[in-house]
Amino acid sequence: MRYFLAKTDPDTYPVEQFAADGSTVWDGVRNPQALRAIRAMKKGDTVFIYHSMGQAAVVGVAKVVGDGRPDLNDPKLAVADLKFVTMVEPPVTLKQIKESGRFNDWSLVRQSRLSTMEAPEDFAFWLKDLRPKLKF
Repeated sequence: MRYFLAKTDPDTYPVEQFAADGSTVWDGVRNPQALRAIRAMKKGDTVFIYHSMGQAAVVGVAKVVGDGRPDLNDPKLAVADLKFVTMVEPPVTLKQIKESGRFNDWSLVRQSRLSTMEAPEDFAFWLKDLRPKLKF
């Protein structure tokens, strides 16, 4: 299993809406690096949902239920099917992630504008340590 992080603007698609929907097709990504991450997603992988505006933070967890694949509307782009799993409460902020000093090489810290990326396995363990009740 692999881990990914997918950013969304809470004014466009808040995690609360994702939770209400139950599932979604993750699309709308154009950056080549982010598209590679979506294409790499496989059923069963975990995706951390991150609000990129306001208080930047990991706010939810999803599972990949449909492998990354070409977007039928534009084969140059990619999509994946995600199922909502749980909220991260309280959210884990970018400030906390940076202050931990453990993820300085991660794209989230180095390339803050990248919308979708692989997440280090160590981040998943760190997040579970930080939020022991979190199940994914």
